[in-house]
Amino acid sequence: MADRWHIYKNLVEAVEKTAVHHRALLPEPKPSAADRAVAPLDIAKLAVAASGPRQAGRLSDRIREQHAGVHALLDEGVGLRAIARHMRLARNTVRRLAHAASADELLVGRWTGLPSILDPYKPYLHQRWSEGCTVARHLFREIRERGFPGSEEVVKKYVRELREAFPHQDPLRKSPSVRDVTSWITRHPDSLKDDQAQQLKAILTRCPELGRTAEHVRAFAELMNNRQGRHLGTWIARVQDDDLPALHTFTTGLSQDLGAVVAGLSLRYSSGAVEGHNNKIKMLKRQMFGRANVDLLRKRALLAADGRS
Repeated sequence: MADRWHIYKNLVEAVEKTAVHHRALLPEPKPSAADRAVAPLDIAKLAVAASGPRQAGRLSDRIREQHAGVHALLDEGVGLRAIARHMRLARNTVRRLAHAASADELLVGRWTGLPSILDPYKPYLHQRWSEGCTVARHLFREIRERGFPGSEEVVKKYVRELREAFPHQDPLRKSPSVRDVTSWITRHPDSLKDDQAQQLKAILTRCPELGRTAEHVRAFAELMNNRQGRHLGTWIARVQDDDLPALHTFTTGLSQDLGAVVAGLSLRYSSGAVEGHNNKIKMLKRQMFGRANVDLLRKRALLAADGRS
């Protein structure tokens, strides 16, 4: 009677070989530039975010209130000097508020009006950010090739501002390994986490060969768990009709000892006890570093069975 554990272990190895053969289809396809594109950058939003959350909130609220107050007095015909006295603001500040069509214009000017060595390269950075390139090191290398004379820290600081103002899409999940996919296919579906089940479903859709392999594995697992060894021949015939070389090798091995395999998949008995004795004898042999002959190994095995060694 064949051991069920070893039978399923051989099936797992066949699934792993199939996954190795199609490992190029395991990772998720990289999104195209069009898929990664985000909305055009709102520079006013960036200007507010650049000053930090709290400071930006207080600054924008104050400027909006001052802008609204100045324009309200202007509509009443009050002069700039009188407005400055009334609102206790410097005359130049009142003049800027009066000349600005909106408060957003002032916010942008507050933070982008200062000269920076990065200014000539910001349009390119915005373009690359919209295309999905959000790694400061990569962006620094690209603009350095275009003549940027500054350090990487300048780019990192600006990228942090961009990241706070324009959170990008979540990073791609780690690509599943061959061992991961093999485990997902050969485990009971109820034992998979939601994320694992979703990834496996996507992989089986991308790779029809793995999809058919998963179907055969589920059928074999039901056959084994329900002790339906009498249907093994039908299962082998279905696998042989499919173009899955690794499973063909597995079914060939089953056919060579078909009677024992059918018994192992049908009866409630198990040869696990025999396997346990085999492992015990192998352990005793390893303990003697290969210097034991058959007589000494036999004696140690008998003493171990009596609990004296």
